[in-house]
Amino acid sequence: MRHPEDYVESVLACVEAVPPGRVTTYGAIAEAVGRFGPRRVGNVMAEHGGGVPWWRVVRADGSPPPCHGGTAHEHHLAEGTPLRPSGKVDMVAAFHQPASA
Repeated sequence: MRHPEDYVESVLACVEAVPPGRVTTYGAIAEAVGRFGPRRVGNVMAEHGGGVPWWRVVRADGSPPPCHGGTAHEHHLAEGTPLRPSGKVDMVAAFHQPASA
């Protein structure tokens, strides 16, 4: 059985591997890391994700989490992340599949 801190480190490593201008989803990280689902990834990001490019993790529909006061959008614009007219990330153009941990 893996130690909980190993899980946190695996999630954060997946986030750090997402290139600028690209995004991944909570579900894709959960699948790559294994063991828990997207909600657990969200919990890890909420508790430990401040030091990684958290704005590169979005919901499956391309919307950022409702926290951070809209600053994810500013990061996406700065990095040239493909966006749809709605302001959500264009998941077809921007999706990054994380490698399995």
